[in-house]
Amino acid sequence: MAGKDRKKELARRRYERQEARRAAEAAADKRRGVIGAAVATAVVVLGVAGAAYAFTKGGDDDLADDPTVAAETAKPGECLYTEPASGEKAAKDVGLPPVKPAHDGDVKAEFKTSAGDLTFKLDGKNAPCTVNSFVHLAQEKYFDGTSCHRMTDNVLQCGDPTGSGSGGPGYEFANENTEGAKYKKGVLAMANAGAGTNGSQFFIVYKDWDDLPADYSVFGTVSSGLDKVEKVAEAGSEPEGDGAPKKKVEIEGVSIAKK
Repeated sequence: MAGKDRKKELARRRYERQEARRAAEAAADKRRGVIGAAVATAVVVLGVAGAAYAFTKGGDDDLADDPTVAAETAKPGECLYTEPASGEKAAKDVGLPPVKPAHDGDVKAEFKTSAGDLTFKLDGKNAPCTVNSFVHLAQEKYFDGTSCHRMTDNVLQCGDPTGSGSGGPGYEFANENTEGAKYKKGVLAMANAGAGTNGSQFFIVYKDWDDLPADYSVFGTVSSGLDKVEKVAEAGSEPEGDGAPKKKVEIEGVSIAKK
């Protein structure tokens, strides 16, 4: 199939999946509304009667560097999460995030790790779909019990339950907030295998990386605990400069709170 025709076919399939999910969510909302009304009525009656969730992800595809493929069928105000073009299966299956982002402002994420506590400020305004996915994964305990698998001279990378650098959540989504992106100390960004292939892997910049191309979605900053990451960096990696941290960093649990 010609490249142009393949893009159209992939877009059509994604559109059909998106419409199916949208219809399912609408039906679920309707059911919840009916149930909620019934419960409210029951409470009223009772009262009357008697009281009272390159850079690295792995996988490859000739459409991975085309952000329009993943983004062209997303409707305004909604997010599109699709099956990876690479065919990658979920390392830990926790389902898909909701189509509509739950947060449009700052979100606080607290990570308890073996290296110490980290607090992130997630940017729901400028990276709504990325934050929406990140919050979904955190609330579904996707990150719990996983280790940060990669350390370079500038960043610590986490978010892969397999620890191999090739695991993801079984879905991918488009880049956000990359225009003019700078990867300064304290920035949080998504790792990917090309534009539109974001999944669960993310990296913490502990040292300015000025020559990193603006190809990775910036979705927040480290509010506290960056010194813990720097101590991990001081211990080095194996191989040195780009490998597994010598000082293991295991994510023990994550809590999410709207700012």
